[in-house]
Amino acid sequence: MTEKSNKLSFGIKVGIALAGLLILILSVTAYNYYLNFFSANVTGEQEYLYIPTGSEFNDVLKSIKDQKIVKDTATFLWSAQNMDYIDVKPGKYKLEKGMSNRKFINMLKSGNQEPVKLGYQNVRLKETFAGMVAKKIEADSASIINLLDSAEYVQKFGFDTSSVYVMFIPNSYELYWNTSAEKFFSRMHTEYQKFWNAERKAKAEKIGLTPVQVSILASIVDGEALHDKEMPVIAGLYMNRFNKGIKLEADPTVIFANNDFTIRRVLNKHLRKDSPYNTYLNKGLPPGPIAMPSINAIDAVLNYSKHEYIYMCAKEDFSGYHAFASTLSEHLVNARKFQKALNDKNIKK
Repeated sequence: MTEKSNKLSFGIKVGIALAGLLILILSVTAYNYYLNFFSANVTGEQEYLYIPTGSEFNDVLKSIKDQKIVKDTATFLWSAQNMDYIDVKPGKYKLEKGMSNRKFINMLKSGNQEPVKLGYQNVRLKETFAGMVAKKIEADSASIINLLDSAEYVQKFGFDTSSVYVMFIPNSYELYWNTSAEKFFSRMHTEYQKFWNAERKAKAEKIGLTPVQVSILASIVDGEALHDKEMPVIAGLYMNRFNKGIKLEADPTVIFANNDFTIRRVLNKHLRKDSPYNTYLNKGLPPGPIAMPSINAIDAVLNYSKHEYIYMCAKEDFSGYHAFASTLSEHLVNARKFQKALNDKNIKK
């Protein structure tokens, strides 16, 4: 009896020991599981993780290692494998210091990237514009310029290579970092169509201009007007000249034609520049905008002031406002005042 009792007691002790060992193993496993999935791992050394289009998991893992995005790469790899992170979604991902592997990987798996904000206005040259956009999205500036220069491509949107710049309405936009040049153009064309609603189109038709012509003229108005409240008056002046068949003779077009934006005083040598953008030599509107026209300038053209002015000259007080005139004699008086003011300040070019 005693021997059986001892054997039973030993068996119980062994069972208790094995149960304790199993509990310990499960506890350690659970703890490791918790550490791998839920403990803080993202370092916070980088604000964003950029995953380029076409990346595979090994590319993502290399970026995470190289940029020291996580403290423990092994637990990230283990978690990624156990969470079936296989389908890599490109984008710009916001990192938070102390993010767990689980939260981090769920963000990558779902493609829950942070949109970028892109804003632009008063940009003169396409090279400058392409560079600004390329800083915000994955597409590089060369790919954007290539599309701007492609007659076949821009024709799909109803433009030529001279006029396509008017498609980009200056505003603030949200889009994803992994946006290609083609997707960017498509998005901007959608915004352009929204902007040119039925009301604006009707106004353009009423004044006898196409939306593209409105935008080209608006770019000139932008170049002339330092103060927005003068825009409708300046627009009205150019509409008067345009409708009468008089050359626009707009100094901003001469500056653009000469490709010298340091010019403060337009001289006769500048006026002789042979260019389709020189409105002192050519009647009508230039073939494209001389800068990206602002919304205010576009609306100023559509709602231009009705008056008899066909001449204007900057005021001699350098306030940025203009002296307007209906006759050449009035204009010459204003022009002499301004020329004297330039001479007094020794502004020769």
